[in-house]
Amino acid sequence: MVPASAPAPSPVRGPRKRADEAHHPEVDQTEALNERSARLARFYQGKIETVPKVPVRSLNDFSLWYTPGIAQVSREIAAEPDRSFELTGRWNTIAIVTDGSRVLGLGDIGPVAALPVMEGKALLFKFLGGVDAIPVPVSTRTPEELVETVVRLAPAFGAVNLEDIASPKCFYVLEELQKRLPIPVWHDDQLGTAAAIVAGLLNALNLTGRSIASARTVLLGAGAANLATARLLLTLGHDPRRLTLVDHRGILHGERSDIDEMMLRNRWKYRLALQTHGGGRTGGLLQALPGADVLIAASTPVPGTVGPEAIRSMASGPVVFALANPLPEIWPADALAAGAAVVATGRSDFPNQVNNSLVFPAVFRGVLDARARSIPDELVLTAARELARGAEDSGVTAQHILPTMDERAVFPRIAAAVAVKAVELGIARTKKSREEFLQRAEELMERPAKLAGALASAHLISPMPDEPGDPEARE
Repeated sequence: MVPASAPAPSPVRGPRKRADEAHHPEVDQTEALNERSARLARFYQGKIETVPKVPVRSLNDFSLWYTPGIAQVSREIAAEPDRSFELTGRWNTIAIVTDGSRVLGLGDIGPVAALPVMEGKALLFKFLGGVDAIPVPVSTRTPEELVETVVRLAPAFGAVNLEDIASPKCFYVLEELQKRLPIPVWHDDQLGTAAAIVAGLLNALNLTGRSIASARTVLLGAGAANLATARLLLTLGHDPRRLTLVDHRGILHGERSDIDEMMLRNRWKYRLALQTHGGGRTGGLLQALPGADVLIAASTPVPGTVGPEAIRSMASGPVVFALANPLPEIWPADALAAGAAVVATGRSDFPNQVNNSLVFPAVFRGVLDARARSIPDELVLTAARELARGAEDSGVTAQHILPTMDERAVFPRIAAAVAVKAVELGIARTKKSREEFLQRAEELMERPAKLAGALASAHLISPMPDEPGDPEARE
């Protein structure tokens, strides 16, 4: 029996393993990576540091970089606050804000324990997008406190990335901050993941002779990623009567026994329950899947959450996205053997990794270069479409529906497309041509690798320590 949706993983502990999965190679590899990551954390004691970007020839130069000369810069910004994007590093600096309430597969571990994850995110922002990102874990008790905290911090930043905040709190926090702040606010667990899903799905549907308008889609899991995905799919023209969301209680529809509670506690899920009405179905996953063209699972990291018999009940040659990390809801080989035509996961060691790292560095590069005031869904869909087109560079196949992280040429193009769309929507402080935005994105996105190489050559970044038995350890 395939559960409608399994409960969320227990906080702090890793994902559960069934007895027959205990020695699966991917499980063993994940555990080995966990152990090595902890050893390296002790060795490096952090992933990022502040590096000066101005020359300091002697202490006298601080009369320019600090007092008394800096007073003139402050006066100019006081007279025209938007000049902070020209005269300070605000134009390229973002905050990565979390309360630690829903971290990776670890659950509510709090802001302090979330810090290493935020540092890793900051490293990705810098290395992939050329964006200076500051981890900001905050100790707040309510969604309102979290919103107020970010509002008070916002003058230091050009944009805000919300990270690892529990659902449904994350929806409220994102909406309120988008209303109140004159800078882009993005929740990556919603928007980054949803954009990557949409990009991969556009190509997968095309490969299998389907379209957004005609597909029948089931979304397993009704958390941040899938609620945002559902909203984007509906914006793209998906028929709400052919869209079914399944949470841990079963199919979302307007007559569910908990619909009044849902209206009070999670109005975002409530709206979709009414809008889609379960795609005309009730029950659980086994009742949702028969005849479906697409399954997008973002639920429980336990293989077997979706069984082969569930895939066999779908339409011929279905599209299956099993996105739970670190373990997918169904192993790709099992889904393919059950008849799936295209399979994607959240892992890099299988084809078709649906990874928000394909999206957020380029999107932030674009909104920062345009000095955008907000980041509406039009920008998210622009990024998704450009990412989908990027797979065409090396050919779209059933094993290649999205670019990999090594296909770097697509990312400046996403940044430029996002920046141009911001100009078209009238939310950009800076107006340039696509070619100008593209050139700037290429320069800024290439710089971090050069900087890291130069620091390593100068022995200012310690080489990764050799660890016996690790084939990837470097001397």
